[in-house]
Amino acid sequence: MIVCWRVYDRTTRRYQYWGSAGCSSDLNNPLFCIFFFFNDTATTEIYTLSLHDALPISTEVGSGVMRQAAAGIKRVSLELGGKSANVVFEDADLDACIESSIFSVYDNAGQDCCARSRILVERPIFDDFVERFSARAQSLVVGDTSDESTDMGPLITPGHLAGVAEYVATGQEEGARLVCGGVQTDSPGNFMSPAVFVDVTPSMRVMTEEIFGPVVGIMPFEGEEEAVIAANDSIYGLSGSIWTRDIGRAMRVARAIETGMLSINSSSSVHIEAPFGGFKQSGIGREQGMVALEHYTEYKSVFIANN
Repeated sequence: MIVCWRVYDRTTRRYQYWGSAGCSSDLNNPLFCIFFFFNDTATTEIYTLSLHDALPISTEVGSGVMRQAAAGIKRVSLELGGKSANVVFEDADLDACIESSIFSVYDNAGQDCCARSRILVERPIFDDFVERFSARAQSLVVGDTSDESTDMGPLITPGHLAGVAEYVATGQEEGARLVCGGVQTDSPGNFMSPAVFVDVTPSMRVMTEEIFGPVVGIMPFEGEEEAVIAANDSIYGLSGSIWTRDIGRAMRVARAIETGMLSINSSSSVHIEAPFGGFKQSGIGREQGMVALEHYTEYKSVFIANN
């Protein structure tokens, strides 16, 4: 088995454990070989090794992987970026929705490819939702995750913190209103308070680019059609949620939204038995579930003469 794995240069220690567990980059190892590449740079040599590469990486790197894999007609399965939509209709159970939606954005400080960082709320409940969501966001305890009272931990590096802070500044420069958060806390470390933007438009960078931090934009819509248009107004299509008591509406909207994984009245859409992957620039192929085996399978037809 050959695996190609993109290593983030700030999390190299975990990959040392692979080596100590007996994994190697030796092609003569008949059981398991693993090849690492760093940052957003991949080498051509990696893609000459395997007929089936499965890679969790950024969209930019994924595009490069496909170009390089084409030379050897290699099959690739790519799980890439996301800017998932959380669609909240007027009849939603707001108590359950807000509590779940808070952690669909701020869990792991927003460093999650499936984060629902675009919240679309039906206009009649928009103001109430923003008020309640923002109050809950401000109540989150940000700090050391070894403390059981902590709700949200740090961003991974000072550089990433600075990048997220730049997005917060850009959002305000583009005309969005920062309701709360988006500032570095007094605690030492890479901590940022949960940021909530309103008065956003679909073209703003905070609504189009994967920030990978504790930042959300909340935008109103009117009716199912407008909700679907807004949800699909993205180059990504990885995950998302729909909140409504009307199961007929939920299924209509679910069919219309261009994304690989959706949850209804929940923020949990990743399950080991279900296919995992995205539409559009969120990737190609599926992992998990029985369908994942297709990527690693070659079909062969053999005909035997009957004379």
